[in-house]
Amino acid sequence: MSEASNEMNYIPTTAPVNVVVGHYGVGKTNFSLNWAFDVAAQGKKVTVVDFDVVNPYFRSSDYTASLEAAGITMIAPNLAGSSLDNPSINGAVGTIIEHVYSCWQAGDESQVVIIDVGGDDAGATVLGRFSEAIMAGPHQMLYVVNRYRNLTQNPQEALEVMDEIQVKSGLKVTGIVNNSHLRDQTDPETVLNALEFGALCAQLAQVDLLCTTVPILALEQNKQAFCVEDSRSKFYPVKMLVRTPWE
Repeated sequence: MSEASNEMNYIPTTAPVNVVVGHYGVGKTNFSLNWAFDVAAQGKKVTVVDFDVVNPYFRSSDYTASLEAAGITMIAPNLAGSSLDNPSINGAVGTIIEHVYSCWQAGDESQVVIIDVGGDDAGATVLGRFSEAIMAGPHQMLYVVNRYRNLTQNPQEALEVMDEIQVKSGLKVTGIVNNSHLRDQTDPETVLNALEFGALCAQLAQVDLLCTTVPILALEQNKQAFCVEDSRSKFYPVKMLVRTPWE
C-alpha cells in the first residue's frame, strides 16, 4: 500500500472540472463536500456546482454557509434551499467552466470545479445541457457506487445505472469511487467487505478505482484494519456531513 494511504491522508486527485454522478442515495453529495473541503485546504480555489435538482434532502447547496466559510464558491439551482424539484440551473455554470479551462491553459492550475449531479438519468439529463462545455477541456466524471444501496448491490446493477447516466449526460465515466456505507452504522467490516465490489465495478467499467471512502467514525474504531496492503483501492477518510432534516 502507498505511503499516503497508510497514513490515511489520501485525497483524490482533481482535474480542472470534476463531475460526480451515481445512483440515488449512494452518497454523492457527502463525497463531493468532503472532496471540496479537502481540495480547498490544499490551497485550491474551489467552486462547487449543485446540479442536484431531483432530491430535496441531499443537496450541496444546503451547506453553502460552511463552504463559503472555507473559501469555496457555491453555484446552485435558482430555487436551491426550497423543497421544489425544479430543473432551473444558474446560467453561471457555463461561464465558470470556461473560466477554469482558460486559467489552466494559461498555467494557473489553482482553479477547480466540482459538479455534484442528481441521481440516475434524471440528474444526468440536466448535466447533458453542459456536456459540450465540459468536454472542451480536461475533466473527469466519477461514478460513485455503494454496495449497500438498493438496486446497485451487485456490479452488474451498478453498471446498468452508470450506462444510463452516460447516455443521458453525453459524458463518459473516467473513474469509480467506492462509497459503500451504512451511514452511522458503518464499521470497518462494512467498508472492507465492499472492497471486492468496488474493484469489480471498476474492472467491468474498464476505468480506475479512484478510492474507497472510509467514514471517520469507522476509522476511529479500528485504524489498523485499514493499514493493510491492498492494491484494489486507496482509502479516503470522510466525515459524515450530509444529514436528513429528521436527523
